[in-house]
Amino acid sequence: MSTITLGHHVSDIVTAIPQSADLFRSLQIDYCCGGKIPLQEAAVQRGLEPEEVLARVRQIGDKQEYRQQLEPSSFGEKTLIAYIQEKYHAGLREELPLLAPYITKVARVHGEHHPHLLRVQEIFKLLRAELIDHTDDEDENVFPLILDYMQEPTPAKKEHLKPHVTELENEHDNAGRLLHELREITDNFTPPAEACGTYRLVYARLEQFEKETFEHVHLENNVLFDRVRAAI
Repeated sequence: MSTITLGHHVSDIVTAIPQSADLFRSLQIDYCCGGKIPLQEAAVQRGLEPEEVLARVRQIGDKQEYRQQLEPSSFGEKTLIAYIQEKYHAGLREELPLLAPYITKVARVHGEHHPHLLRVQEIFKLLRAELIDHTDDEDENVFPLILDYMQEPTPAKKEHLKPHVTELENEHDNAGRLLHELREITDNFTPPAEACGTYRLVYARLEQFEKETFEHVHLENNVLFDRVRAAI
């Protein structure tokens, strides 16, 4: 993310790198109503060293870019599972608690005039609970079973593993239905013209969340689980 400079507006940086909002929030830099100023000016106003703030923004952007460049479908099972856990499982556990306060705020402030935001909040709560339980089950139970079976397949291990894979795919389907509804009721994550910065941030991060969840499910259903089915 070397293209980000001190001359870029804070609001534009958050649009390009949604996760940078967490950094600005922690530094008390206003990226919402007061975000239409250069990063240089925003940092100075807070008594911060602009170059240090810029370096942290670029670090967040570089991490995002690096993750996007990897091609995991060619990984072996052990590496693929580690990749899924590092990028998607750890990413969910990091992003969902950070995003929750923004969604709560937008639903509270704007829900009366935009009632669909209350349903957005409900869907997010459902997805948060289901996906955390789902990834915990994978990490603690199913992924070890997969690795054990792929390394040393036996009929007993096969019968033990098969229902777990089916259950996980059913849970993926349910998450997909909720994400489909989320996209529909937000008009493809398009905020109203008068929407404030936090409202726009919520939509941007929900869209990123949807994208990464679909990538996550694709790698499991169509790569990892396909290999397991072929082995079974």
